[in-house]
Amino acid sequence: MIMTIDVLLGEVTCPSGHLVIMDGGYLDLWSGDEVPHDEERAVTDLAIVGPDAQAAAESFDRQPGLRLYDIPVHAVAEFTATFDEHCRKHGYDARLQGFEQQIPHRERVRHAVTARDPGFRVMGVPILTVEVPANRALPVIAVPSDHGWQSMRVELSDAPVADSWIFWHLGVDNARFVFADADALSSWEHVKPLDGLADLVLWGRDQEQVAAEFGAPRLGDSADVEYGRVDLPVKEAYQRGLAIEARRNEPDGPKFAFDFRPHSHHWQVMDLVRASDHEAGVIQLDGADILMAMTSVGDGYFPVHLDVDAAGIPVALRIDIAVED
Repeated sequence: MIMTIDVLLGEVTCPSGHLVIMDGGYLDLWSGDEVPHDEERAVTDLAIVGPDAQAAAESFDRQPGLRLYDIPVHAVAEFTATFDEHCRKHGYDARLQGFEQQIPHRERVRHAVTARDPGFRVMGVPILTVEVPANRALPVIAVPSDHGWQSMRVELSDAPVADSWIFWHLGVDNARFVFADADALSSWEHVKPLDGLADLVLWGRDQEQVAAEFGAPRLGDSADVEYGRVDLPVKEAYQRGLAIEARRNEPDGPKFAFDFRPHSHHWQVMDLVRASDHEAGVIQLDGADILMAMTSVGDGYFPVHLDVDAAGIPVALRIDIAVED
């Protein structure tokens, strides 16, 4: 039997006591304490109310708990009719009631923790949230497998695990998890550069050809060759990036990949991730340590287990990554 050695990816701190785990590439959706706003999509939030609200919510099974977030406005009438028909069929006395305005994401976290819901959704993206110790660092441990990580776990205590069950599922489209304090995320800048600068980076099969066309020098001396320009004023970087993007989109043009990387919190931590042997990095924001870690297997839909001790107190959150059929 080959013995595997667990790997410490980093430590997370949560001064608020509320831990958020989600696809780190979707943090541009996060509204913090502000009311969510999306110019492209008109959505609304609904509550399930009435004497049989809990039973109706559980059997309707669209989102956890008694709230339904980010329902497209154009679909509310049809969605409500479907819910009403569901209640008539099962004999439930329940109905949908709209909120006066959308619920900020930080408030969604508070509600989920209070209601003991495992999480909620933001524009369909599953967000896991749980109450954790606020006064100490929480190690995030990865267990190796033959191909990437077998699992990742957030250690909440050192007590023996007595029981475990699937707590939630995390859908990932950007190949990365973020582990973060809910309050700190209110200050997260996903796209806006903190210093007004940005980098342009390209790589791939025809990288040298494209680099020559756009006068992009080689970056660094690592084995993973990349070309581009760094520390450009963001407007200049954006304009140069549009030209490179247009070249990439030509039907029979060269084959290469390309990133526009503003000096935001997201790209700050991704620089650390790319430089790490284990594809994980930690940055501090508003007194909290935030960890970004690649899944090691790309995108997927990953079950999250809650491990508890003999008294039912949480010991760890464990994300299964290499899931066997």
